[in-house]
Amino acid sequence: MLRTRLTPAALALLPLAFLGLMAVGPVLRLFAEGAGQPSANLWADDYLRWRLLWSVLQAAASCLAALLAGLPVAWVLARFDFPGRALVLRLLMLPFVMPPLVAGIGVLALVGPHGLTGVDLQDTPWLLLYGNLFYNLPLVVRAALDGFAQVPQSRLAAARTLGAGPWRAFWRVELPTARPWILPALCLVFLYCFSGFGIALLLGGQRYATVEVEIYSLVAYELNLADAALLAYATMTISALTALAYALAERRLAQPLRFEPVARTRAASLWSRLAVAAALGLLFFCGGAPLLAVLGRALLAGRAGWVVLLEPDTVAALWNTTRFTLMALGAVAVLGVAHALAARRSLLMRALGFLPFVVSSVCVAFGLLLLYPAYTASLGLLVASYAFLAYPFVTKNLLSAFDAVPAHLAEAARTLGASPARTFWRVSWPLAREGFARGMAFAAATAVGEFAVTLFLSRPEWTTLTTLIYQHLGRPGSANLDAAMVLAAGLMVLALAAFLVIDRPARATRGGEHA
Repeated sequence: MLRTRLTPAALALLPLAFLGLMAVGPVLRLFAEGAGQPSANLWADDYLRWRLLWSVLQAAASCLAALLAGLPVAWVLARFDFPGRALVLRLLMLPFVMPPLVAGIGVLALVGPHGLTGVDLQDTPWLLLYGNLFYNLPLVVRAALDGFAQVPQSRLAAARTLGAGPWRAFWRVELPTARPWILPALCLVFLYCFSGFGIALLLGGQRYATVEVEIYSLVAYELNLADAALLAYATMTISALTALAYALAERRLAQPLRFEPVARTRAASLWSRLAVAAALGLLFFCGGAPLLAVLGRALLAGRAGWVVLLEPDTVAALWNTTRFTLMALGAVAVLGVAHALAARRSLLMRALGFLPFVVSSVCVAFGLLLLYPAYTASLGLLVASYAFLAYPFVTKNLLSAFDAVPAHLAEAARTLGASPARTFWRVSWPLAREGFARGMAFAAATAVGEFAVTLFLSRPEWTTLTTLIYQHLGRPGSANLDAAMVLAAGLMVLALAAFLVIDRPARATRGGEHA
């Protein structure tokens, strides 16, 4: 009986039922609501066509920018040793765990109308592209770094012996080896940029807002469900194809082989030192500068600005953010593990793991309001929405960890008489536990910074830090702007703390090399 319950088909029932209730049902309900209303022709309407095309273009441009910037940075980190390298690797994913509101406010504090640099990029496409690069450059660098670590020393030495120079060896040996790790990362970058809401809401402006923001405007302000459904159809089709491409690319990742990796060299020459300095400078410009700008603007707010931390609304928002996150993480752990186990041998389940990224979070929120009107003010539905948005991080990281477990270890355990369940608990799970911890860390940071669903499903007394920051940004006056900056700095610290606390077991098992 136990073995029957643990089959992939049985394990798939829980995540499939959850996705049906939280994604498929609400979206279909929203489509049904808009079906009876007259809608525009997407390709005949210049405005809607521009929104969709711009969303695709900015996502593709962000992928290209992240690739062009991330490849050389990853190569430098993979090939050179220098003081502080371990710390750089630990801080690499810090921008990725920041809430979208913090990232957007950081970009505005740096290159907005009142930015610290004196450069104003508002009402230009560069503001949104910079925000996308802030989030996604670390993702490409991390993936390329893992890919370059798979290059065998013997293959690279053979190419150099046959007369290939460094540039030719890179194109013929190193890049092809790293490509299976880079392509899935680029699919994720496109998906995050195309379907992102918080960054686009703050940085897109009127002209460069993405289709996700347009869906929100159509539903929230115009009650135009027909056009919103039309855009949602198009966006979900594009996102679904991207998620399928990611699942295919990730499944083809090479299995770990026994080889001697390329040894890093000490950055002693002038060229190597310049390369390291350029790589670190680029990482700082894209990832560190906006975060420091938030802290700088918060410090400039003075005592009058910091008083907001002691206000009752802030204390209540902090309590709500903390308890909603903790409540959601229990469901995240169960759903993430069940989905990862069911998806180990199923391409469809791998692709469905990205359904929360495929469907519009705005459409899901309004669909939930329409489908479950009796529960829209319930804590259970809000926490379930948090879990829905966060658990794919556990699924993805756990799946990657399972894929990296050498097959011969499980085969050896089975040969020695271990049952499938015992093989899993004694062989597979200990090796994949680090991926689970890292996925939970990303899920915690996501829940702390959740914004879109909270904007629609929470009661006034359930205000979180993200919605409180948005309220201050929507009010006139420098005092409200200072309060938003201070709260953003506090939210940044809270998200970082949530990530580090949960990720600590994984970091403890690694050396600084692989942190």
